[in-house]
Amino acid sequence: MEMNPTALLLDLAAQAQSVSDPHTLRGMLSAGHRAWCEGVADVRAGVDRETSSLSDAELAERCAAAGAAWEEGMARDEAVSALAFVTWDAAPAAMAYTELEERAARFGVCLLGEEVL
Repeated sequence: MEMNPTALLLDLAAQAQSVSDPHTLRGMLSAGHRAWCEGVADVRAGVDRETSSLSDAELAERCAAAGAAWEEGMARDEAVSALAFVTWDAAPAAMAYTELEERAARFGVCLLGEEVL
């Protein structure tokens, strides 16, 4: 049974609290990253649907209320993306991914290879 991104991220963050093996943490972090990307894409699609009927001024107000102000010269699509990211970033699933990243980092695990660093 496949979990939705939110359930998977919450589950991974909880499981990671008792894991110290770097290989296992890397696998969890990789799965979490895929779920994070899926979750942010889902939120982006939802925000796009919710804002499609708003005028630019209404969208700017909604962005400002969420803390994702629509800056001068910003395209509507960019504003929707900024609003989606702020919305996702405040979600428990995104916070769970941050916890998972921090847990993995305590054991020297990240998704970037050493050659990139």
